Amino acid sequence: MKEISGGVCAPKGFMAGGIRCGIKASSQKKDLALIYSEKSCNAAAMFTTNKVKAGCIQVSQKNVKDGKLRAIIANSGNANACTGQAGLDAALRMAQLSADALGISAEDTAVASTGVIGVPLPIDVIEKNIGALKASLRGDETGHSDALEAIMTTDTRKKEIAVEIEIDGKSVRIGAMAKGSGMIHPNMATMLAFITTDAAIAPSSLDSCLRQSVKRSFNRLTVDGDTSTNDMIVIMANGEAGNQSITTNSESFQIFRSALEFVCVRLTRMMARDGEGATKLVTVTVNGAQSEDTAESLAKSVASSSLVKAACFGADANWGRVLCAMGYAGAEFDPEKTAVVFKSRAGEIEVCKDGQTVQFSEEKAKLILSEEEIEICINIRDGEGFASVWGCDLTYDYVKINGDYRS
Repeated sequence: MKEISGGVCAPKGFMAGGIRCGIKASSQKKDLALIYSEKSCNAAAMFTTNKVKAGCIQVSQKNVKDGKLRAIIANSGNANACTGQAGLDAALRMAQLSADALGISAEDTAVASTGVIGVPLPIDVIEKNIGALKASLRGDETGHSDALEAIMTTDTRKKEIAVEIEIDGKSVRIGAMAKGSGMIHPNMATMLAFITTDAAIAPSSLDSCLRQSVKRSFNRLTVDGDTSTNDMIVIMANGEAGNQSITTNSESFQIFRSALEFVCVRLTRMMARDGEGATKLVTVTVNGAQSEDTAESLAKSVASSSLVKAACFGADANWGRVLCAMGYAGAEFDPEKTAVVFKSRAGEIEVCKDGQTVQFSEEKAKLILSEEEIEICINIRDGEGFASVWGCDLTYDYVKINGDYRS
């Protein structure tokens, strides 16, 4: 596997574009994106588990149910959530507008929105600019970049990746983009992510690949404990690579799933690093658990702890907060067998052994925790299960950003 350029336009047969149509009057950035396949795609998707779902979620869930899509239209600046029947009608209208422009069925279009909740979506500005959106489509890096900019909100860094693998002697590509900075917590999907591939793969196998990959990536991401009303991840596969169709449990399935998981983990780490106001990427890894699920539960509890996150911001080696967070995770472990190590580019230091403090240098610990990427490594010595969860520190700027988000 090798990384390549092009994002969602790297796989054969895909185009993307983005424009500014003025959805949020105070913003001058691009705010409307389109991703399109020249041929019909097998598709799979996962959506927020929040009971409060935006109109776009309802429309996309229905449209992807048959495992087929050809386009994704997405806007930023307005979540179109908690806007009643008008919001659902606007989401349906978005699908129809893009379908009419592309000459495809509205049922083959996914719809996504992100931004402020509870404000009616100005569908009229989208309607006026749908022609310009279609004209912006490109099958290259420019098309991908324009679409990516158009889905970003409080993001300060681009989240994008493309990889190339070989299946059945054919070159297969996977391209992706994502947005996510705040209102992020493990519960699928915690952001917007759009993935394209030219692999030939059956809808059921694609769905299985996506769910397995999400379990070990996006569902192990936390920034602030809030699961959004609009979260979704969509993958479209058009088969243009010419490989034999990938079936579940085959060797090619494992190759493709590993590549997809790699893509999802990379995007997950990018989002954790770009958490609103964050200064550090924090990786929490639990080893020695009875199962992977146990390790995941313990690691999530630590990564989600506001006190642990604040300690990471202050570079304070307060390992007691780590054990405290593990203790209310609801997962089985023996505190008296637990060890904690802090790691970064600056080195590593053991701060807890057998559930008790050990002599360590506070100065060295502070140096280690002052790096932009830090790891909290926990060994509970109870089995072979392990899992990593990604998060960030909690800073003053998080409150500043979210204190006036609507303005």
